[in-house]
Amino acid sequence: MRAHHVNDILYTAEQIGERVGGLGDELAAAFGGQDFIAVGILRGSFMFMADLLRAGAARGLHPRIDFIGLESYGDGTESAGEVKLVYDTSLDLEGARLLLIDDILDTGLSLARARRLLAARGAASVHTCVMLDKPSRRQTGIRADFTGFRVDDVFVVGYGLDYAGLHRELPHLSRVVFED
Repeated sequence: MRAHHVNDILYTAEQIGERVGGLGDELAAAFGGQDFIAVGILRGSFMFMADLLRAGAARGLHPRIDFIGLESYGDGTESAGEVKLVYDTSLDLEGARLLLIDDILDTGLSLARARRLLAARGAASVHTCVMLDKPSRRQTGIRADFTGFRVDDVFVVGYGLDYAGLHRELPHLSRVVFED
């Protein structure tokens, strides 16, 4: 692991909370009164997903919840290009409306793979929601249906995102600055 610091805050906990509330409003408009399943991509989405679903509950949304685990970064700062399924969903997705939730849409490889996988299981629809969108690194044509913030091409940690397993617990989003 490279020497680094995470003192450069991009979005504070307050800014994140405000935007997650706005996403709750958007989801209520899109899903209000309908059954759906929220599927989080582990591990990065766990903080965002929890806050997002609480915001949705305050607006009358009560989805079933499931998770899928994908891995593409390992301990590095670049996607390996291969997305591995490391944990699978447990709910029957046949005919269900899905909201696929992820921490960051970067290359698009993970979100595209997850969406294809869930659609192939017979989901009626698969909508996507991401906390961060980094369009400058996209390698696929995928776009999120709901987005928290756009970020430049920087490595981001906090609020569920990590570098080599570190910094997920931060309540804010920070840019990683490498010290070499």
